[in-house]
Amino acid sequence: MPSAQPINFNQRFSGQTAIVTGAGSGIGLATAAMIIRDGGRVIAVDLDENRLIQAKEELGESLLPLAIDITRKEAAAQIVQKAEFHVDILVNNAGIMDGFLPLVELDDLTWEHVLGVNMTAVMRLCRAALPHMLQAGHGSIVNVSSEASIRTCAGIAYTVSKHGVNGITKHVAAMYAKSGIRCNAVAPGAVDTNVGSDFRSEMAAQLLGPIMAATSPATAEPDLLARAICFLADDHAAKNINGVILPVDAGWSVL
Repeated sequence: MPSAQPINFNQRFSGQTAIVTGAGSGIGLATAAMIIRDGGRVIAVDLDENRLIQAKEELGESLLPLAIDITRKEAAAQIVQKAEFHVDILVNNAGIMDGFLPLVELDDLTWEHVLGVNMTAVMRLCRAALPHMLQAGHGSIVNVSSEASIRTCAGIAYTVSKHGVNGITKHVAAMYAKSGIRCNAVAPGAVDTNVGSDFRSEMAAQLLGPIMAATSPATAEPDLLARAICFLADDHAAKNINGVILPVDAGWSVL
């Protein structure tokens, strides 16, 4: 039996185009940098144009910036168009917190905004990218879920949005696996990003604050999440992995 050809992991994304949302900072920027380092090009999507300009200065011509509000209905189509309708990898990373608001304290604006960014935009981008992946016969989607989809450690809006991300992930994996599409998610614990995580609820601070302080491992650097995302995106290393919600939390989910 012939031996398998060695894989050059330094160029594992050579010739591939990736869309990464929230790419101006944190996990998204670290992921974009890793994909580019390993041979790919990245459509870097973020609301903050200044962050994208700085990212392009750091990462070069393989980063194509697109400053856009992903909650706009037309945003997904515009993002895929920026990729010239060729999408090998989609990383739905952009997300916002909800101030840990419990249901009784929740306002409609927070609910709609958090679900719009964290869940509806994920659905729309998957829906926009999938036809082009299906036409090509392959594609990898990696969604950024959260520890909040495993345990209660956030407000109601954020918790529901990340459970929704898990549902989208599993549904896409089940429906399109035979067409060469893989869809997985990472579930981070605490990560050193600029996503606001202040308590807007005294009740939540009193109830969840001590528990999280006692059980949560040290805050992770974004690069640790980028490694997991790129592993799942890699059609060689993760070829047989589909529909998985992967905790990347230093074991927090088992405590």
